[in-house]
Amino acid sequence: MEIAARDLTVRLGGMARVDRVSLNLKPGAFVGLIGPNGAGKTTLFRALAGLRTPDGGETLYDGRTLAQIGRRAFAKRLAYLEQTAEAHWPLRAEHVVALGRLPHRGFGRAALASDAAAVDRALRAADAEAFRGRLMRELSGGERARVLLARAFAVEGEWLLADEPAAALDPAHQLGLMERLRAAARRGMGVVVVLHDLTLASRFCDRLILMAGGRILGDGRPSEVLTDAAAAEAYGVTLARAEAGGEPLIAPWRRLAPDDA
Repeated sequence: MEIAARDLTVRLGGMARVDRVSLNLKPGAFVGLIGPNGAGKTTLFRALAGLRTPDGGETLYDGRTLAQIGRRAFAKRLAYLEQTAEAHWPLRAEHVVALGRLPHRGFGRAALASDAAAVDRALRAADAEAFRGRLMRELSGGERARVLLARAFAVEGEWLLADEPAAALDPAHQLGLMERLRAAARRGMGVVVVLHDLTLASRFCDRLILMAGGRILGDGRPSEVLTDAAAAEAYGVTLARAEAGGEPLIAPWRRLAPDDA
């Protein structure tokens, strides 16, 4: 399934948080959505996931609208992991992950063997097997984040949209997450992730989309998008660059004075 946004506009509080954005997303690529706070990344994600009705433009999925596909069929094809997703319910982690199977079996229907197998695969993919029997309220923030990622994996859809999934993870698990997401893309899934870590974005993603002020400033390979000029315009910073093992290291270095940005 290809996703195409055409002149997408979303207004919040009278302001255009997404301003006439057009883009095409194809499965099999690992895409990073980057940009400063307030750039419109989460709002764009919610519109692409069908959770926010746009004020202008449209999003098409293989040339069809969400209404033409139907919400249940759409929920089988695209999983969305929210930035602020929380789960303090008195449920075991494996039961939370099993919620990702609801689009396939419907609410109130007994789980099938195929659902249990999907939960097992999802827990492995998110490196959350060790937590399966523990209550969510007993887990740390990073552990809960991995379980919620597993819930999104359990959908086994064609697309995964994840809003800052690395934010609560320690460095080792951030790397593990990015490796797993890249592997999912290599298997044919479409993966789009909101990131603030520019090194993770440039090292792992096939494509970066840079947003600022509700618009797209850059779209392409990481080396094409993360230029000094783009960093100055979008973030108001200079970048420090290096290499390790032939892979890029990029970090914000100094803030620019307003006149320099």
